[in-house]
Amino acid sequence: MRLRNIPRAESTIEAHDVVINQPEAERGKWAKVFGNSKPIHIEIGMGKGQFLLNMALAHPDVNYIGIERYSSVLLRAVEKFDRDEYRELENIRFICMDAKELDKVFAPEEVDKIYLNFSDPWPKARHAKRRLTSKEFLKRYEGILAQHGKVEFKTDNTELFDFSLEQIEEAEGWELLAHTFDLHHNEEMNKGNIMTEYEAKFSAKGQPINKLIATRK
Repeated sequence: MRLRNIPRAESTIEAHDVVINQPEAERGKWAKVFGNSKPIHIEIGMGKGQFLLNMALAHPDVNYIGIERYSSVLLRAVEKFDRDEYRELENIRFICMDAKELDKVFAPEEVDKIYLNFSDPWPKARHAKRRLTSKEFLKRYEGILAQHGKVEFKTDNTELFDFSLEQIEEAEGWELLAHTFDLHHNEEMNKGNIMTEYEAKFSAKGQPINKLIATRK
């Protein structure tokens, strides 16, 4: 999908107080950024921010950091944050960065949970290492997750989901805690579920949503 460039995106993001423009400088100091020692949860590829903003609203006892690679997409999350129901949130920050650089932004064991929602499937086999649930990315997550830290992954793409289950099984140091091929009809796993924009769209069409939860051993 080709993203439309929005000329004002970078300047708007840089000037906004919810965006951390030099995240590398905060490595190992995210508790100071938030001014407390609450658990830190991050979403990689947060898109327009609906999921993370509503998570921050529902769980004030957790600090949330949304990571988005593209400034034109992050702009939409910033604009959504400025709406009345979110503007007073103090437990959320945004970063514009590539997920390959996670270890430069977060210290070992600084993150308690990682959310991956409707990530790019990178369908060509030669691009498998780019998938956010590949063993390569699982290794990156190990470098920043606390012991027994978790990864939660949702997708409508069953092929990507099957790939993800296989990668977790093959990866050293990871354990699959739970999974379902139909989240919205799984009472236990759907408890407290907050939908993303894509999830609402796909489920309205009757498409089942896959979800897994994995943890560091």
